[in-house]
Amino acid sequence: MHRGDLNDLLAFVAVARERSFTRAAAKLGVSQSALSHTIRELEERLGIRLLTRTTRSVSPTEAGERLLHTVGPRFEEIEAELAAIRELREKPAGTIRITASENAADAILLPKLAKLLPEYPDIKVEIIIDYGLTDIVAQRCDAGVRWGEQVAKGMIAVRIGPDMRMAVVGAPSYFKTRPEPKKPQDLINHNCITLRLPHGGLYAWEFEKGGRELRVRVDGQLTYNTTAQELNAALSGLGLAYVPEGMAQPHLAKRRLKRVLEDWCPPWSGYHLYYPSRRQSSPAFALLVDALRYRGPASA
Repeated sequence: MHRGDLNDLLAFVAVARERSFTRAAAKLGVSQSALSHTIRELEERLGIRLLTRTTRSVSPTEAGERLLHTVGPRFEEIEAELAAIRELREKPAGTIRITASENAADAILLPKLAKLLPEYPDIKVEIIIDYGLTDIVAQRCDAGVRWGEQVAKGMIAVRIGPDMRMAVVGAPSYFKTRPEPKKPQDLINHNCITLRLPHGGLYAWEFEKGGRELRVRVDGQLTYNTTAQELNAALSGLGLAYVPEGMAQPHLAKRRLKRVLEDWCPPWSGYHLYYPSRRQSSPAFALLVDALRYRGPASA
């Protein structure tokens, strides 16, 4: 393969991902007309159209999608290897992108990053708050944070937090006019504050007792897409919230919230940092993993 073919494929990947000649040209540092000419020449050499162009959008054809999914990850692996080589110097450096839930970012990542980052000013960390089970490879993240049970097969998982529990909580004012639920099924008669997931659905509350597992699709007047807002709404007496125990604990201690169904909320394996097994570990990433690694209660 000629070097020009590689450059043309890189140009195609940029346009297919950006869905725009204008944005792709800016990213590659070339003119829009030159980029358009490159794509036309590539299509002519291959004898097939790769992109569908309209006055408002650009999208890959079936052949274009196949080519994108085939060559795109290869270029990413090459870029990752080159980045790792560039980082092989005395001082670890580089940007690490992590996807995590809001609670994991606040309770686990932030306290440990507060100790790590001041010592290594050339390391940058970008945290993307996401409640979905993100494909970190497709989203070009270096790692993700999830509960142990949610880590996909084929990933390296490193425990970064203790066991944790969820808690169903409501304000004392809420329970003045409503009976406390005694079992998860009772929640259907309560005003529950729901969580909207990235794919559009509502999160079903999960319970377990005596080996029996239940998922309850609750309903209520308020829906948010982060647990912090759910907790605030519960504090305002607007319904029951299902949040990590650690978030609710300070308010439970001051009796601003009351907990119910505690016997249906057993401990789960704590947060884990996960990343692809084929990922080349750069000095910066290796430092981050070691800093986040859970070593027991004394390290918390």
